[in-house]
Amino acid sequence: MIWVGLRQQRTETLVAAGILILLAVLLVPTGLQMTSAYHHDNLSSCLGDTTSFACGASIRSFMSRFAAIGALTSWLTLLPGLVGVLLAAPFVLEIENGTYRLAWTQSITRGRWVVGKLAIALCGSILFSLAFTLLVTWWRTPFTRLEGRMDTSVFDSEGIVVFGYTLFALGLVLAIGILWRRAVPALLVGFGLYIVTRVFVDTWLRQRLVTPVSATWSSAGPEPAGLGRAWVLSEWPSDKLGHAIPSPIGPCIGSFGGHAKAIIPNCVARRGEGFTHTVFQPASHFWPIQLIETGMFGGIALALVAFAAWWTHERVA
Repeated sequence: MIWVGLRQQRTETLVAAGILILLAVLLVPTGLQMTSAYHHDNLSSCLGDTTSFACGASIRSFMSRFAAIGALTSWLTLLPGLVGVLLAAPFVLEIENGTYRLAWTQSITRGRWVVGKLAIALCGSILFSLAFTLLVTWWRTPFTRLEGRMDTSVFDSEGIVVFGYTLFALGLVLAIGILWRRAVPALLVGFGLYIVTRVFVDTWLRQRLVTPVSATWSSAGPEPAGLGRAWVLSEWPSDKLGHAIPSPIGPCIGSFGGHAKAIIPNCVARRGEGFTHTVFQPASHFWPIQLIETGMFGGIALALVAFAAWWTHERVA
């Protein structure tokens, strides 16, 4: 049974392996270049140094040099969903084509057939997620040391959330496919729902999973502790109590160039206030959010897989 299941899943498994190989071909050479440049420029000595002009120049040079390849990470988050959808395809195809009936007329019971088929898909999803996470985490090590990993495009590819994403896509297609019994439409709809769900979580839900931190700080003083590598949710000019300044500073902002962290304090200082209120998720919240999000996606995935198994065992004739 296991050997037959592996043969039936081999095309999708080879596609998933091919995706990993192509990703490795792209990331390994650039990863080695980034690691070499990081050590050559001695950027480790600049970690936590926000005042040195030399460190600032070296970090900006490094970031600009690898900015194009760094932007690629925002697209990598599609791969777990794509692989999860692919690995669900053989099961749905068997239901659509009715080839499961041949196995059930032999010595293989329904329960054994369902468990064997789904176990192979689940194991393939876990192995892909592990390899994907290790590769991307290694590749992004210099960026992570300099910028942290709370940014959405980074958060989605490190830690343990990739396991939840891949299993969620797998379970989604299995549940839709077992009801619809049409493989191609089920794959397309499942992948579309996966993207919609991920966008909702990335843009709205994630920032609310753990209570963010608020801080009011003087533009003339140092940044609050934990803000350097944090995920800034909102930031505005304020008085020393954190109350937003009501008068517009749009004309002032337009006269400056650069990042908002430099613009807003300068404009506020012109008005004589000199304070900024920031709401952010610090780097220390990385693992709590990872655990919650992985549990959420993984729990839904297991429920969908269990539903597909039950429906196949009890309702499919």
